[in-house]
Amino acid sequence: MNKIRKQLGLALGALGAFGLLASATMAQAAASSPMITTGITSQPIGHYEFCKRYPSTCTSNPTTAMLKLTPANWKRIVAVNSAVNTNILPRTDQEVYGVPEYWAYPTTEGDCEDFALLKQYMLEREGIPRSALLITVVRQKNGDGHAVLTLRTDQGDFILDNLENRILPWEETDYTYLKRQSEANAGKWVGINDGRELLVGSVR
Repeated sequence: MNKIRKQLGLALGALGAFGLLASATMAQAAASSPMITTGITSQPIGHYEFCKRYPSTCTSNPTTAMLKLTPANWKRIVAVNSAVNTNILPRTDQEVYGVPEYWAYPTTEGDCEDFALLKQYMLEREGIPRSALLITVVRQKNGDGHAVLTLRTDQGDFILDNLENRILPWEETDYTYLKRQSEANAGKWVGINDGRELLVGSVR
C-alpha cells in the first residue's frame, strides 16, 4: 500500500493545474441526484474473494455520511481520479492474473474494478468517508459488465470511471446501474433502481 500511495503521490503533485477544472466543474453538481437503492443483493464473487484477502475493508461503516462537496474536496477527487486513470494501464484479469475475475489493488495495470478499488483507497485516505465511496456494477450499452466508483455527496451521486476522465453525475452516463456496495457496510451490496426506463439485466 505504501508503494501505491508513493507512486500516486508523485502523480498528484503534477496535477495542481486540475484545480481550475475542479472549480469550474462544480457548477454542474447541482444537476445531480442520489441513486435509488433497493434491498440487499448478491455480492460479486470477485469482491467476496477480495474481502477474504482484505477483511478490514469489508466491515460496517462507522457512519453513513455523504461527502460535503466543496471546491477543495472536488479538487482532490479530480486529481486522484486523473492520477489513477493516467498511471494504471488497462488490462483484463485474464491478462494480468490468468483468471477471468480477480479484484485487487493495482500498481501498474488492472481491470475496471481495480481502478475503482484504488480510487476508493486513495480517496478514503484523503479524508472522504468510506460510506461515500462505493464500488458499483453497471452494464455498458454493448451488454458488457463494468465497474465504477460512485461518489455520494450532498449534491448527488457522481461516477469515477476508468473509461471516462470526466467525473459525471450518474444520470449523465449511458450505463445501466445494477448494484453497489451498501453505504452501511462495505462488505454488503444493494440493488439499484435505475429509474431512467432502462432495461436492467440480471447479474451473476
